[in-house]
Amino acid sequence: MTDIHIDTDVCIGAGQCALAAPGVFTQDDDGFSVLLPGREGGGGDLMVREAARACPVGAIKVSETAG
Repeated sequence: MTDIHIDTDVCIGAGQCALAAPGVFTQDDDGFSVLLPGREGGGGDLMVREAARACPVGAIKVSETAG
């Protein structure tokens, strides 16, 4: 299982995650990154790790958890 964490204190709203994996990430009304409802585990989207790499401030962490 994939675990995705967005550090909202670090996020600057660059939107690179939403561009890389639009099926998982979006931006809230203030422009900051959020996970789409029901996509907390990435939903098998292969671009989740690329979205984390694309974040210019490293606000997104992706890890694998047992489950």
